Amino acid sequence: MRLVDAATRRPVTVFVFFAALMIFGAVSFPSLPLNLLPELSFPTITVRTQYPGVAPAEVATFVSGPVEEAVGIVSGVVGVSSVSRSGLSDVVVEFQWGTDMDFAAIDIRDQLSRTGLPSGADAPILLRFDPSLDPIMRLSLGSGIPGEPAPDELIVLRRVADDSIRQALESLDGVAAAVVSGGVEEEIQIAVDQRRAALLGLSISQIASRLAQENVDLTGGTIEDGAASYTVRVLARLVDLDELGAIVVSRSGDAQIRLADVATIARGFKDQTTITRTDGAPTVEIAVFKDAAANTVGVATAVRERLETIEQEIGALIPVDLRVVADQSRFIEQSITDVIQAALVGGGLAIIVLYVFLRKLRPTVVVGLAIPISVVASFFFMFLGGVSLNIMSLGGLALGIGMLVDSSIVVLESIDRHGQSRDHSGRVDAARRGGAEVGAAVIAATLTTLCVFIPVVFVTGVAGQLFIDPALTVTFSLLVSLAVALTVIPMTASLGGSHATADSAAPQKSSLSVRMVAAPPRVLLAVVHLLGRALLIVSTPLTSLFDRAYALAARGYRRLLNGALRARWLVLLVAVAMLAVAVALLPRLGTELLPDIRQGTLIANIELPPGTPVEATDDVLAGIQRQFATLDVVAQTYATAGSTSAGSAEVRENTGELLIDLAPGVRGTAEDAALAQLRAVVAEVPGAVATFSR
Repeated sequence: MRLVDAATRRPVTVFVFFAALMIFGAVSFPSLPLNLLPELSFPTITVRTQYPGVAPAEVATFVSGPVEEAVGIVSGVVGVSSVSRSGLSDVVVEFQWGTDMDFAAIDIRDQLSRTGLPSGADAPILLRFDPSLDPIMRLSLGSGIPGEPAPDELIVLRRVADDSIRQALESLDGVAAAVVSGGVEEEIQIAVDQRRAALLGLSISQIASRLAQENVDLTGGTIEDGAASYTVRVLARLVDLDELGAIVVSRSGDAQIRLADVATIARGFKDQTTITRTDGAPTVEIAVFKDAAANTVGVATAVRERLETIEQEIGALIPVDLRVVADQSRFIEQSITDVIQAALVGGGLAIIVLYVFLRKLRPTVVVGLAIPISVVASFFFMFLGGVSLNIMSLGGLALGIGMLVDSSIVVLESIDRHGQSRDHSGRVDAARRGGAEVGAAVIAATLTTLCVFIPVVFVTGVAGQLFIDPALTVTFSLLVSLAVALTVIPMTASLGGSHATADSAAPQKSSLSVRMVAAPPRVLLAVVHLLGRALLIVSTPLTSLFDRAYALAARGYRRLLNGALRARWLVLLVAVAMLAVAVALLPRLGTELLPDIRQGTLIANIELPPGTPVEATDDVLAGIQRQFATLDVVAQTYATAGSTSAGSAEVRENTGELLIDLAPGVRGTAEDAALAQLRAVVAEVPGAVATFSR
């Protein structure tokens, strides 16, 4: 086989080629995006239109219906559905998989521009459903003083979150937005005395119109000063209560009627639509969203570094408690670390099994080289293919580790067999003959394995997006391992041998470059040989025990095989019966897109009866927090009463979310017990409907 022959003749080329692959892989590894799962994008667009103050029936007739007709004729649409609520219309447009959603959005906007909607309806907005639009981090800003914070303290915390923290985080690369919610917002409340206003002939609309006219910032033209031109602005924003009270809202003859004559003006608080609590104390939430193309772990790391500076700057002025209550990146990092550790353990066990069977350290090391070379080189091809590091791609890499040494074992065994034969002409000749003899079989075996994974690349839908990464990873690693088996293994096995052929009487002298590259491996092989002798002496008792167990298993298998050959029909009936039982049990297996992922956090999404005010929802969540705050297995609780639909101002005050962070190391039975207790506590809430996850 020419490839094997070239590998034994050109060891420098083989060494440099795979060294370059290792370097490229090592350099590419830090550049690979780190995500929990492959990027999932669904071919759907939601057209959201707000029609304030209109009942659901009218919204369906005058908004949802026309929008459905308009978007239904867009190319590639496979389904249109709508949900009409009070003052809000959502029309979901589903496209074929593979549709370019950017062009689809342009087509939808073009159709909507020609659709006549009621004058009171807002302009439709387009929303792309994407799981990555969830906040990657949720921060809690509370008072650094123990106890229940007063409304004035919550006002200060809200201002700090809006003016300082939000702006500092949004300036970071990769951060799309930092959304502030919770806390208390200050407002100026004007309570009009309707009886007095009616006697003076004033209406609420007249008073509101006068306030709008007085509370403005206007452009006052330009001033030319030689070669310079200055823009003049008229600043008339009202910030003082006395200024508000002095506004003239009407005239009666020579008498001026001021706002203070018909209304009471005072500073107050906006009605809370969202209430957040950390460990039972009211706080302000800052939700951090990342750009679509940004890496979750990188953005979260930058945010945590900036938070250290922010907390020091704010803490020098007022006592605050700024903490991270939810962070997707930590679970991602832990999951990736666990997968990498499992892959390392699997690779180590594979090498141990090789040594147990081969009983020689040198061939074990030679075959074991296929694992690190294939894995590290795969990182380079993952970088070129746009594959991220996630539990799916690393899972595929871990799956392929056991197969990476298969081809190398076959090639090395063939080389060893030729080396022990009487007609061999040295290590080089044995490497050439042994590699060439099984080369075609090794290539065929690898290609048949790849034929299982390569078609996954052409699968569409969510399944294709989930499994394309492991399919590509396994393909890259197996192709590299095949190249290792056909080049590195013969080259390494031929080191220390002569390049003489069977029909050449005198051995040829190796070139200087060959001797230079072969000298270090020879020294290394000598060291490996000594370590192998020492390891063989130390492991003799264990290997003797393994030999006895293997001999017993071999004798038992021989007897079992002889019995199976004598009772062929019985074996066939048993196999058919087992197949029938497996098929019968198949419907009992559950089906789900992804398995239950445990992050050490219990999550309860609670919905109370419609019409429940946000204060009542907050009381329910605060009561649950108090019950769990005393448990040893709980590290932190976080609750949000009231939620806002993405992209709209619709607030559902009867819904709430509860996050219970478990203490480190709390897993298994203790975690299940905590979840069962949470279910029981929520079940006691009258009219509550809840979903749980972890």
